[in-house]
Amino acid sequence: RALERGESLLHYQPKLDVKRNEVCGVEARLRWQRPGRELAPPAEFIPLLEETGLIVEVGDWVVEEACRQIGAWQREGADPVPIAINLSPRQFRAKDLAARIRRAMREHGVRARMLECEITESSVMADPEHAVGVLDELKAAGIALSVDDFGTGYSSLSYLRRFPIDELKIDRSFVMGLPDDQPSAMMVTAIVQLAENLGMQALAEGIETEDQLELLVSSGCRLGQGFLFSRPLPPRDVELL
Repeated sequence: RALERGESLLHYQPKLDVKRNEVCGVEARLRWQRPGRELAPPAEFIPLLEETGLIVEVGDWVVEEACRQIGAWQREGADPVPIAINLSPRQFRAKDLAARIRRAMREHGVRARMLECEITESSVMADPEHAVGVLDELKAAGIALSVDDFGTGYSSLSYLRRFPIDELKIDRSFVMGLPDDQPSAMMVTAIVQLAENLGMQALAEGIETEDQLELLVSSGCRLGQGFLFSRPLPPRDVELL
């Protein structure tokens, strides 16, 4: 009943252009504000939403709220940055996904490329032919596309070059061991080069130390996200940042 009661809310974790030290986007993070209790982090309720299928309804609310927030920032002249939303595997399989997102964008006056969809590597590779069609629809709607947790699944490079992807997000499991873990460092460099060769950008997530950041920058990674920069923040704090 959290949606009915208005207990769901979004926080936003900044993405940075690490070379310019500028916020270049934010990622929406779902939170649950239970009455009289602390915010519930996603790990406490997202698995249950996935299991029950409620993730589709909640996902629609996240799209609507992210578009509403972008529209509000645009009207306030806040010079907004794009908001990235995570699509669950169930959402991604829905036939009318692109139409629902386009409708929310139109309703709130969201400009093209101010909304980004993040899809996990496993989601797109579960049915690559279906994924190509869905991604093409989203791209045609002016939505930027990102593959989340890249490097943890089993991507086919032949399909990867067919997907209209803008960004590969380097999974935090590779970033955690930097700078001392040489295999992880080599993987990061390889993913950055792969993204560049395919005309995409690479973003490293889970950056927590200056040493990690230094190695990522030296590897050519331009975009980063993690607690070194900022935790997820409520909208007003994001505006200040």
